[in-house]
Amino acid sequence: MTDVRLLGAADIRRLAGELDVTPTKKLGQNFVVDANTVRKIVHTARVAPAERVVEIGPGLGSLTLAILEQGASVTAVEIDSRLASRLAQTAAEQGVPSGQLTVVEHDAMTIAELPGDPEVLVANLPYNVSVPVLLHFMQTFPSLSRGVVMVQAEVGERLAASPGSKIYGSPSAKAAWYGSWRLVGTVSRQVFWPVPNVDSVLVGFERSAEPLGSVAEREATFRIIDLAFQQRRKMLRQALSRELGGSAASASEILEAAGVEPTARGESLDVHAFRRIAQAAGRAD
Repeated sequence: MTDVRLLGAADIRRLAGELDVTPTKKLGQNFVVDANTVRKIVHTARVAPAERVVEIGPGLGSLTLAILEQGASVTAVEIDSRLASRLAQTAAEQGVPSGQLTVVEHDAMTIAELPGDPEVLVANLPYNVSVPVLLHFMQTFPSLSRGVVMVQAEVGERLAASPGSKIYGSPSAKAAWYGSWRLVGTVSRQVFWPVPNVDSVLVGFERSAEPLGSVAEREATFRIIDLAFQQRRKMLRQALSRELGGSAASASEILEAAGVEPTARGESLDVHAFRRIAQAAGRAD
């Protein structure tokens, strides 16, 4: 660990006032103002000295400093120019050695390159875009092998849900393409400023050692997943009829060829079954 001073509630409010920053629902901003909470997140993520970590939406820097405290190097992706321009100064003021932090001012939804091929993702994700941002990073940065993200409880439970669960859906199946996901902690509403009206959880992931399939297979599989859950109460032979040959009969033939019961519903299938459907339909070539 390095001698880094973490931010408290008074520091967060002082910095926000200095920058004329008011947390907004549009950007899904809720700043963590409790040092014990950010240390808990970093400990849960098993961040080690010299590891390369990427953080999405560092905000005023409370979680960033806790990662840097472990001696890791951090690439912080921040869309707000005011926050991005202040973060390096805050880190220096709090005792972070020069060169340990890189700030990238960019929209996390569209960023395509990161310096240093980060290994670990640690983030307090904006509530309004948490799933698409997370899937974008998993798709775009294969160097990410594990991580812990803080998200709205409902979103986290969906990401970690297993087939057959009522909350299992498109985010669950798509996340599983990249690896395994599980709930690893809860976070009190009271550690945020402003206090949100929803609960938060920590979700941990481990990327699979080998990719599940090619880019074409992933895109085809994700399309099948989306269609299956757009009409989740329908049997797959109906929900996928337009995509798989134009009729329930043709869809049934393809589903059977994939080893899937035509009368099943999307919520009962794991990502491997969705992939087999895409392959059987010839969509993954």
